[in-house]
Amino acid sequence: MPTDIEIARAATLQPIAAIAEQAGIPSEALNPYGKHIAKIDTQAIPDFETRPDGKLILVTAISPTPAGEGKTTTTVGLGDGLSRIGKRALIALREPSLGPCFGVKGGAAGGGYAQVVPMEQINLHFTGDFHAITSAHNLLAAMVDNHVYWGNGLEFDTRHIAWRRVLDMNDRALRSTVSSLGGPGNGFPREDGFDITVASEVMAIFCLARDATDLEERLGRIVVGRTRDKRLITASDLKATGAMSVLLKDALMPNLVQTLEGTPAFVHGGPFANIAHGCNSVIATRAALKLADYVVTEAGFGADLGAEKFFDIKCRKAGLKPAAAVVVATVRALKMHGGVAKDELGQENLKALEAGMANLARHVQNIRKFGVPPIVAINHFATDTAAEHDLIRHYCRNHLGAEAIVCRHWAEGGAGAEELARKVAALTDEDDADFAPLYPDEMPLREKLETIAREIYGAAGVGVDGRLRDRLAELEAAGFGNLPICVAKTQYSFSADPALRGAPSGHIVPLRELRLSAGAGFVVAICGDIMTMPGLPRHPAAERIHIDALGRIEGLF
Repeated sequence: MPTDIEIARAATLQPIAAIAEQAGIPSEALNPYGKHIAKIDTQAIPDFETRPDGKLILVTAISPTPAGEGKTTTTVGLGDGLSRIGKRALIALREPSLGPCFGVKGGAAGGGYAQVVPMEQINLHFTGDFHAITSAHNLLAAMVDNHVYWGNGLEFDTRHIAWRRVLDMNDRALRSTVSSLGGPGNGFPREDGFDITVASEVMAIFCLARDATDLEERLGRIVVGRTRDKRLITASDLKATGAMSVLLKDALMPNLVQTLEGTPAFVHGGPFANIAHGCNSVIATRAALKLADYVVTEAGFGADLGAEKFFDIKCRKAGLKPAAAVVVATVRALKMHGGVAKDELGQENLKALEAGMANLARHVQNIRKFGVPPIVAINHFATDTAAEHDLIRHYCRNHLGAEAIVCRHWAEGGAGAEELARKVAALTDEDDADFAPLYPDEMPLREKLETIAREIYGAAGVGVDGRLRDRLAELEAAGFGNLPICVAKTQYSFSADPALRGAPSGHIVPLRELRLSAGAGFVVAICGDIMTMPGLPRHPAAERIHIDALGRIEGLF
């Protein structure tokens, strides 16, 4: 079997104009970035807003493990599978971050014969969206410090400036910094720090905004600090929103690419689900729904993080109504949740597999709590056995009331996902979805957090100290109690302990910090040891990435 990059390089890509025409996008709406990438101006598509919406299908997964699950690969395979059975399908994905590409994860454009292409450009600078978001975010940071330097007319309490800087790279040395050293000409020294760009509130706003007007209004609501009498100071107070919007103007248009089989795909926006809300842009998703009968999208990491935020934040804010959810699992990952070491995953182990099914079961049950019908996709690996597949299918049918479909899209492309495509299309055609968020807007913030912990994580509750109780009360009193909660937590476990696999219950989720994202429209609850600026591993992928003698990028995948 050739590698992912060899498969991608051997593919014959269609001109992006042909992909746009297939998707019903006129040439007037096309802004090409080379031969195979374009940005789409949806305002140039006739009768765009009055078109009926297609059916929205979410692809999510079990809790991730080092064994791999293949959520993006399955999203691409399902989109290609729907196209193969004659459905008008479009895929909506997040953009990869440079941090993981050069850290642990590597590329994020699918794999095998289920990829979006051109993968090298997508995984690297693409159309520059992340750079624009980074620049807009850091412009606001510069304007905060500049305002303080030139007299502090808004009366910032410099002990409580809330706007950190960002960088689209994993760099633990920047988590906590001191800025403005070197004398009076450089400003007033203070404690500061960096988050990764995908955790930026500007990224969240970018992905939740309906249009350019909504984007600028949301940017204006960003809280950057407060006065000594606790009056909030916003980006609008600094007169920063116009310039920030200018930097984001072109980036706001969705990016159109294609799969290896020519299915149109929007790749736009990219917040992580373990530290942000984990979904691609609302603009791209709504555009896809107007252009296709079936839209396949994904949410980051497991359903406890990505799907919960997709439902409780993105769908709530954008008025989306998902028709079905696909929960991706692998035999290998389920055995790891059942206690098997990574180097022993290639051996059949039905006992461990059955033990690991508890993780899948909770994710499937959680999907149903939102009124969305689930289906399980078993992403096939060569070491799987028929007995292992039978056990998963039997368990899902008899214990979860859900179908489990073995998928071979990694090796066979869309042909390997045709059965899943037929089952998903049939599931959405039954119109059984009765979507509703997990909690109402009017529920107090702490109750929202407790509800997520109990209902989604299987926890006994949330550990909240006196300082954080005061912060919750402060947010409520300031009028932010109606916002949803965005939990920042390890992706590897239902608990806050990344080593605790399976489906732990009765644990306490330790709340460490609360951050207000007033522009995005949610409150971030940082739990356990999760970092909003990741670090590189002992041997990062960057050590293996290079350009060969033929000028080709190697080591990225």
